[in-house]
Amino acid sequence: MPRLRIEYQCPQCGAPAVLEETDRLFACEYCRVRSYLLPKDVFRYMLPSSAPENKRLVFFPYWRFKGMLFSCVESGIKHRFIDVSHQAVESPYFPISVGLRSQALRLSFVTPETPGYFLKPTLPFKNMVENFSQRFSRSLPEPVFHQSHIGETISIIYSPFYANDKIYDAILNRPVGAMLPADFDTMLLPGGRPDWRIQFAPALCPACGWDLHGQRNTLVLTCKNCNSAWRPAGNRLKSLKFAFIPAKEEKVLYLPFWRMKADISGIELHTYADLVKIANLPKAVQKDWHHIEFHFWSLGFKVRPQVFLRLSRNLTLSQYHDKLVRKLPDGPLYPVTLPVEEAIQSLSISLANFAKPQKEVVHNLRDLAIRPKSYLLVYIPFMEKHHEYIQPELNLTLNKNQLALAANL
Repeated sequence: MPRLRIEYQCPQCGAPAVLEETDRLFACEYCRVRSYLLPKDVFRYMLPSSAPENKRLVFFPYWRFKGMLFSCVESGIKHRFIDVSHQAVESPYFPISVGLRSQALRLSFVTPETPGYFLKPTLPFKNMVENFSQRFSRSLPEPVFHQSHIGETISIIYSPFYANDKIYDAILNRPVGAMLPADFDTMLLPGGRPDWRIQFAPALCPACGWDLHGQRNTLVLTCKNCNSAWRPAGNRLKSLKFAFIPAKEEKVLYLPFWRMKADISGIELHTYADLVKIANLPKAVQKDWHHIEFHFWSLGFKVRPQVFLRLSRNLTLSQYHDKLVRKLPDGPLYPVTLPVEEAIQSLSISLANFAKPQKEVVHNLRDLAIRPKSYLLVYIPFMEKHHEYIQPELNLTLNKNQLALAANL
């Protein structure tokens, strides 16, 4: 999949740089200052223009959605990866989407200094999600009992246009629609100068002031000086609870997973003994299992939908019981690319994926209320083999190509 690339300037020295859509931690090659990108809501990008200088540019907004769509139907769980865009302002005069341009052209961030007239998005993103879901549900067997969007990336892309007798695409300088009404004026549409700006947080530990560490696409930064972890929360970094499973081998890669506790209305699923019964595991329930708390497990990194389902299911059924170490492990950490909010969205899908009989659970998903109570980021050691990473104690295997293919999900 082509990677969305964004032109950018260092907020400290103004040096040019190019970021990828998934980048969050930025290290300037010139002044060496490291910053963490914090959007106020969603990132806003603009496509480049090649319009004549005398044209008044109008930037039309499009919602862009990229992520995994899981659908629970009579026959089980269907999944697919989607990358689509749609008008953020309803208008018959502009194209319905940007097509492949978000992947083929280099974008730049929208700032208050950007010249042009920017139309204000008026269609809520919730409406777009419903539109996307309905579009992709047409190929599914009815009825659809539940849908979840997981690992989603949401942004607004502005495409440049100008008006003569028709609306012209300012990238190719070609008309894109029919003749405009005589009284049509793009400047009468709600909009103006952009009022959105990226916020930058210094990549310094809020607790001790030491340098924070992480790969450029990580959603969790770590401090080795005071043994802490931090995740973005609004316009600041928030402390995060974490732990790791001790490794029995020396050369391992620590992959991040979310361990979550939740209450489910209408289902007794509080202990490991309850899990054995609900998942119909081939085990005889032991007395002490009634005292072992049940936790949902989900990936803390993005992979293809089928791999996400398999690993989340296997880890949840394994229910790691041994004591966790509440500090950062000594070893390489794979970046957290799936936030805990998205992991929580997967709880219904996870339940439908391991509970038996599956058809009965899927039918009742609409009536179940799952209330998350707590979460913990857990780093699990995986041994590196020639083609894969393996975790033998928990019976987990992940092909290296799956991680490579997930770099831009």
